[in-house]
Amino acid sequence: MLPFTMLETNRLRLRHFRDDDCAPFMAYRNDPEVARYQSWEGITESEARALIQDVKEIQPWAPGEWLQIAIELKETGLLVGDCAVKIEEDDERQAEIGYTLSRVYQGRGIASEAVSCVLEHLFASLGLHRVIAITDCENAPSVALLERLGLRREGHFHQNVWFKGKWGDEYLYAMLQEEWQNMHSTNNPL
Repeated sequence: MLPFTMLETNRLRLRHFRDDDCAPFMAYRNDPEVARYQSWEGITESEARALIQDVKEIQPWAPGEWLQIAIELKETGLLVGDCAVKIEEDDERQAEIGYTLSRVYQGRGIASEAVSCVLEHLFASLGLHRVIAITDCENAPSVALLERLGLRREGHFHQNVWFKGKWGDEYLYAMLQEEWQNMHSTNNPL
């Protein structure tokens, strides 16, 4: 696998986490609305510092390991969220993607821009065959994001996860490399 250093879009830098990301990272991780559909409720400063240190030491694209990628606004240099990618341990041609964005920056197309950039890297640079994303069925903005990016809903899991004190439903979305290429080819009139 190619090493990960940084990816860029018009407005964003997708990069490794740094020690000075701790405060903004804690701010969005401790926002109950941001945590609503996440597996976590919040994070202490020591947990945030440990997580940042851990992700700095992970070998990028190591199968079976989640790589957390910081989302930074180019204009301000501020951390506004993160994307996470896990290359499947038993098949390095497949991956799962996730994302979290500070509530202040939601609804501005930032998550779409970041996830699209990561998908482009996974399919074009790393040559992955398939990428999946799993989202809570009640998370309408996440469902809309995945569908807007062209991922197809492949599954609806009913009460498959014990989540924050109740059984939750999840959707499974996926995209193949050839589908991504067809959507983004220069010959595509869309």
